[in-house]
Amino acid sequence: MGAVTLQNIRKTYEKGTVLAVDDVSFTVEPGELFGLIGPDGAGKTSIFRILTTLLLADSGTATVDGHDVRKDYRAIRSTVGYMPGKFSLYQDLTVEENLSFFATLFETTIAANYDLIKEIYEQIEPFKTRRAGQLSGGMKQKLALCCALIHKPTVLFLDEPTTGVDAVSRKEFWDMLGRLKQQGITILVSTPYMDEATRCERIALMQSGKILSIDTPANIIKAYPGKLYAVKADAMHPLLHHLRAYPAARSSYAFGEFVHVAFWDDQADDDEALRQYLAGKKHTGIVIKPITPSIEDRFIDLMTAAPANAHATATR
Repeated sequence: MGAVTLQNIRKTYEKGTVLAVDDVSFTVEPGELFGLIGPDGAGKTSIFRILTTLLLADSGTATVDGHDVRKDYRAIRSTVGYMPGKFSLYQDLTVEENLSFFATLFETTIAANYDLIKEIYEQIEPFKTRRAGQLSGGMKQKLALCCALIHKPTVLFLDEPTTGVDAVSRKEFWDMLGRLKQQGITILVSTPYMDEATRCERIALMQSGKILSIDTPANIIKAYPGKLYAVKADAMHPLLHHLRAYPAARSSYAFGEFVHVAFWDDQADDDEALRQYLAGKKHTGIVIKPITPSIEDRFIDLMTAAPANAHATATR
């Protein structure tokens, strides 16, 4: 049995009128670093709240460490760590007071599990007498992680832990997660940032409560159908308009300084015809080059695929 399992989980709000989680099933193996990747409203937080026993699903079953989320909620709450998306510690307590409180709550001490949080806590220790509400975003993040780890959980749930945090703190945070994983803790992370997906061993891409794909980041990218091109010209706004009107283009969307264009399979190598088409539209400075798709490219491709493919590869 996996460390975390979900079978056909469904959750609605507003008396059943808003579907938040739509028949989701997957398993997370013990010691795995698993990511739920998707935009706001994808259903990530609802799934985390169900798994941490803070919310009841309308239907389906789920277990954490073999404990049923409905029947064994007390056992789950004592063995998991949960870091919600919004900073939820006591802002009028100091760093040290918050940590001591959570240790006491789980009938342990800071000293008992200090080795687990030592590397993280040493970064905020100089501010241990500062109130939590006065910390920077990165420091709040580290304090929240320490509080979630102080009782040495078997499974750690981190709901969008790097949202609103600077790029350096984001990188430091993911480096810390990699080291935590080496201690055998199962880690589930949700994030809207596609670039963070590659830091996970496996990911589930989610949109509108559905799972679009589950696999390793490398395999998800490898499954991108056909070739992808980056295109730019001197006039980018008209370029995007003309690319979207190009019959051979399966999809086109702005991506940084380029527009990414995918052709239909039978016209995948027709980049010269595209160049002629754009020249005919009076574009200048045309650049067309083949590129390797990213996780974000694959996500966009899955979102625009037929609805029948929405649950593809939602296994294990």
